[in-house]
Amino acid sequence: MTEKPDFVKENGLIPVIVQEAASRRVLMLAYMNETAWNKTLETGLAHYWSRSRKTLWLKGESSGHVQKVREMYVDCDADTLLIVVEQSGAACHEGYASCFFRRFENGAFQLAEERVCDPKEVYKA
Repeated sequence: MTEKPDFVKENGLIPVIVQEAASRRVLMLAYMNETAWNKTLETGLAHYWSRSRKTLWLKGESSGHVQKVREMYVDCDADTLLIVVEQSGAACHEGYASCFFRRFENGAFQLAEERVCDPKEVYKA
């Protein structure tokens, strides 16, 4: 068995599917490097690598909407993670419980849920 994911295959980054513990609903997809993996293990809170900002980030660092890790799974190739979390507040930076808040219907994406918080209030500069 492997002790950690294989960070070598994809230039040091692996995709992470994030699920809410109680409902098993998919909340988001993020990426993790080995540093994020180690910080997650160390703290019990989900840490990711921001591809756009090129930096490590603690989920909820600015919003307070942290993800407490409850379970972690690795796929058969050890290059994708599934993390089951206890989410506080919104997982999506647009204020929705999940980043998957739009459903494809009648040829277009439509809102499928209401916001749980106002992002302008959560992400004050």
